Amino acid sequence: MSDPSTGPVPVLIVGAGPVGLTLAIELGMRGVGCTLVEQRDGRLRVPRMSQVSGRNMEFCRRWGIADRVRNAVWSSSHPLDFVYTTSLVGAEVARLKVPSYQARGNLDYSPEGTCTCPQIYFDPILAEKARSLPPVNLRYRTRLVSFEQGADGVTARIAAADGGSEETIRARYLVGCDGAGGVVRRVLDIPFDGRGTLATSINIFFRSPGLCDIHDKGWARFYRLVDENGCWGELIAIDGREYWRLTVFDDPSPEPDADGYLRRMAGRDFDYEIVDVSAWERRDYVARTYGGGRVWIAGDAAHEMSPTGGSGMHSGVCEASNLAWKLEAVLKGWGGPRLLASYEPECRPLAAEFVDLSTNAFNGLKSLPGPAKLRAAAAAGSGWTRGLSIREELRCQRRYENSPVCVPDGTPPPEGDARFSPPARPGTRAPHRWIADGKSTLDLFGDGFVLLRLGAAPPDPAPLAAAARARGVPLSVAEIDRPDVNAAFERKLVLVRPDAHIAWRADALPDDCAALIDRVRGA
Repeated sequence: MSDPSTGPVPVLIVGAGPVGLTLAIELGMRGVGCTLVEQRDGRLRVPRMSQVSGRNMEFCRRWGIADRVRNAVWSSSHPLDFVYTTSLVGAEVARLKVPSYQARGNLDYSPEGTCTCPQIYFDPILAEKARSLPPVNLRYRTRLVSFEQGADGVTARIAAADGGSEETIRARYLVGCDGAGGVVRRVLDIPFDGRGTLATSINIFFRSPGLCDIHDKGWARFYRLVDENGCWGELIAIDGREYWRLTVFDDPSPEPDADGYLRRMAGRDFDYEIVDVSAWERRDYVARTYGGGRVWIAGDAAHEMSPTGGSGMHSGVCEASNLAWKLEAVLKGWGGPRLLASYEPECRPLAAEFVDLSTNAFNGLKSLPGPAKLRAAAAAGSGWTRGLSIREELRCQRRYENSPVCVPDGTPPPEGDARFSPPARPGTRAPHRWIADGKSTLDLFGDGFVLLRLGAAPPDPAPLAAAARARGVPLSVAEIDRPDVNAAFERKLVLVRPDAHIAWRADALPDDCAALIDRVRGA
């Protein structure tokens, strides 16, 4: 049993997947103590995810691990194309070209961009970063048994995963990042809403060093398999060398024919070694609530979505970042009583949006026509790829509409194509612009609030800075006068939160600076 004299752990995190590790890293970098328990030993045989979104890579950039993630496994010279083909040795039907990391150059919406780093490589990098932070206590092979929350904290029972004796751990807050079937959501008795199970899919992981030599399609991110009945599966390269995953979109049979599917995918016999075959349900769910009081949920514990859009881990990691600075603020005394309550109204609507987009992308993929019609649609350029994926700009430029801790400025939400390049409205992730060699505007944010003073002769920030000091809110001031940055942010004064989302903007300070500070800190 933990020693009561040491006081409660500030935050107990359950689940050391990418979302739980993100929360631990964010808290650790903010100097907030946390204990992370995970019933597994941390080793993964097969990855559940294979790509890190551009927004998630922006977090990795802040944590100092972006280069490691980018160079972990995928060759910078491999194209990231989407190839639609009858089989690897069969006829190429259509191709969506996506340049390699080497060829794509700088992006106008992010300093990073997507990165192929499957979970078997990504999780260990995150775990190493978490372990390097003194406030983080990472405990594998430890499971959460039960918990009870009270007015001033949570009392949890944990035990060794191998059935060892239980111990009690007290925490100020508990966050469940333990997946859809985890203990935390189940104890909270939070139901899921949504369309339910979309399909029973099959993942076939296999090794084949010579697979890319048997065909003429070259390296690609996805090889999508199309026959007269439409698109039935997709092949991705896990490591860009010899490790592959074939996903069959829908096969409810109890014993799928993995060898048969591999021959069908290749279009001929070839040498391979099967590593794992697993069936899983592709789902469309959002938790009805994200928790409250002293206990919250994030990631797959809060939503399940088809991986077709690549937004499941993306959404969870963004949720962890949102929650981390709010926990820090409350634990350090400058966050108000409404700050943690803003987590759900900010994150749940976005999760629901991405669940819907992911389901639509999967349904769009399954509804593709046979080779002849698909080839004709691609040749005609008739928007045949629309709805088959989620544009990366939408993931990077996340927005929290109707946030209770952001101050609206009267501008309307972006619609249509404007969503992919939104104005710097309150609630949106701050725009990326290069401000120096290798430095982005996003590199200014992460530690406390930042007030941007933009353009020539912006208003004196002293009254706002004084109001922040009076409330103990960390606030720094950054001055920039560059035409492209000024145009992107559109106002002379822009207040940016620790998670790089805009809290307020205007051309002049408000009459009551204390009221503004109270609003953005949840008081």
